[in-house]
Amino acid sequence: MHVSSPSTAAEQSNAPRPKAVVCLSGGMDSTVCAALAARDFDVCALHFSYGQRTEARELQSALDVSKAIGAKDFMHLRIDLFRRIGGSALTDHEIEVPDAPTDIEAIGGEVPVTYVPFRNAHFLSAAVSWAEVIGAGTIFIGAVEQDSSGYPDCRPAYYDAFNELIRQGTKEGKIRVVTPLIAMLKSEIVRLGVEIGAPLHVSWSCYSGQNEACGRCDSCALRLRAFDDAGLTDPIAYVSAIR
Repeated sequence: MHVSSPSTAAEQSNAPRPKAVVCLSGGMDSTVCAALAARDFDVCALHFSYGQRTEARELQSALDVSKAIGAKDFMHLRIDLFRRIGGSALTDHEIEVPDAPTDIEAIGGEVPVTYVPFRNAHFLSAAVSWAEVIGAGTIFIGAVEQDSSGYPDCRPAYYDAFNELIRQGTKEGKIRVVTPLIAMLKSEIVRLGVEIGAPLHVSWSCYSGQNEACGRCDSCALRLRAFDDAGLTDPIAYVSAIR
């Protein structure tokens, strides 16, 4: 059995950590995902402004989360295609963001009007490009399938397929997208976030509000229920809340 000499052990402890690109929206799930990544990687945070209603507020949250977890880099990308294409209540101001249904269990039963068509593919493509340039082998994204809004680009099969695309379409084919939260319930994500010290107090999930969360959209309703189910109080302010 080989035993490391003191000098070798010291060299190992001072070895640089691997880099990871984290898709950081500033929302609750991406905040917990970023905090998880920061435990083992040097985080390079990637945030998108794409014409969403809460664009400025999401950017501020992403910056605050990035600072709180000690991210080594922060890239802010602006893309205009979703605003121009439309078709989503998040990017088209002629489509109203609906209130969550009274029965919260009904959320996710069908794809909602807040779905931005094929959004995550664009985000991940940019993340892969950046990862190739900076030598990051891992991309984190806080996608959640269960207990969520029912977006089709938040399913495990989607990320399996995207990883195969990366394998076939990149120089070395070794970059991987990981989704550590995808099978978790929102309440489990809240508990995990508190356990690892994720800065949930600066995260932002609301589809409508810029100063205070509306408390009425699907995203707010799911977040509020998650904190309630976890037996905790959400640290952000709400105008009102569907319970």
